[in-house]
Formats: sequence, structure tokens, C-alpha cells
Amino acid sequence: MDEDINSEAISPIDVDASTLEALMLRYQAADPAATERLLGALCPLLIRFFASMPDTRPVADDLTQDTLLRIHRARQTYRPDEPLLPWIYAIARHTRIDHFRRNRRRQAKEEQVDAADLQKFAAPPQESSSLPEFDALLSNLPESQREVLTMLKVLGMTVEEVARATSSTAGAVKQKAHRAYEKLRSVLESPSVGKSSSKERA
Repeated sequence: MDEDINSEAISPIDVDASTLEALMLRYQAADPAATERLLGALCPLLIRFFASMPDTRPVADDLTQDTLLRIHRARQTYRPDEPLLPWIYAIARHTRIDHFRRNRRRQAKEEQVDAADLQKFAAPPQESSSLPEFDALLSNLPESQREVLTMLKVLGMTVEEVARATSSTAGAVKQKAHRAYEKLRSVLESPSVGKSSSKERA
């Protein structure tokens, strides 16, 4: 497998899990070529993960860089007998959580802003109508369902991998996915689909 990895350029998106895991082991062994190829392959996957969430889309690049730094610091904690992608996305999820916590603390310090200004800042963004169809549909879902559906359908992860990445169970993942499908079905059947449905409850 190492010969294949050395002799071929690696596509940043279509990299199979076994190749990523082989690169990870070489990354842990301080192989600079493997490091560059692994991080180059993970970068578009992470950007796609963060960009699929409307609330993190504007900072997808920053969160991706933060996640890659965390992966680098934690690289020796990865165990070869475990799937790599759930380990990667668990780190990405914690990066998102930390991002939200920082935002909450920042917002708490700005609570003295005039109420009229607050109302203006809280106005829904006007860009939703220009979102790709799938992104617009995902914006109708609660965050937990949107995250699960993104991992399953956008990133191509299995139910078991999503369960590992979200510290959940396969049953809980299936339930969230089922509820997400039901919600999307109702949205698609609605005559108002494509309009300002992103304002529905999260």
C-alpha cells in the first residue's frame, strides 16, 4: 500500500479510508510527505463539513485551519485499530463547539448595545435565496439533524462512523436521520419551498 501512496498523486476529495489511515500512520511517524498529503486530503473534507452548516459557513476556512492544528497536536492519540474519519470529525465537532462558546462569551460582553442595533444585527441574512438547493433544504433542519445528514449524505460516512464522531449511538443517528428525512419531505411537498423557509424553527 505504501508504494501506491508514494507513486500516485492523491485526490483531495476522493480518497478512500484505508489510504487516509495509512497516511495517518506515516504522519504519526513524522513522514513529511505523508503529512502534506494527509492534511491536503483532509482540508476539503473539513471545509465541506463546516460550509454545510449555515452558521459556520462564513468561518469555514478558519475552523478548518483550527481543526488541522488540533489534529496535528493530537495525532499521537489516534489508534491504528480505529477508523480515522470518525476520529477526525469528532475533533471538527469540538472545534465547532468551542467556536460557539467563544461567540457566546463575545456576545455576552456586547449586551449593552442599543436594542435597536441588536434588532438590526439579529435580522436574518438575505443570502438564503442564493444558496444551492441542498444547502437551502438543510437550513430547515435543527442543527443536530443537519449535522447527521451532512455526515451521512454529503461526507458519505456510515451510521456507525457518525455515531462514533458524535459520541452517540447508531440508533440515535438513525432516528435523527429519519426525522430529518421526514422534515425535508414535508418541505419539498410544501408549495412555499425555496422561499424563506430557513426562518422555520431550528
